[in-house]
Amino acid sequence: MNRTIGSILMVIGIAMLVWTGFSYTKKEKIVDAGPIQISADREKSVNWPPYAGGIILIAGAVVFVTSRKK
Repeated sequence: MNRTIGSILMVIGIAMLVWTGFSYTKKEKIVDAGPIQISADREKSVNWPPYAGGIILIAGAVVFVTSRKK
């Protein structure tokens, strides 16, 4: 079980190192006055620091190596 968790953490860590964030589009209402509605598309972004991926990668490697094989 610990080897699986370690492997998953390593994959997530590598992915976080490769992709340091993502962006998405959200539709927001600007004016809502009865039958008149005005909306706009706003681009939002989610970013994380690269060292977060490195920490998760190292933690996954430690869990993977220290797990006992039964």
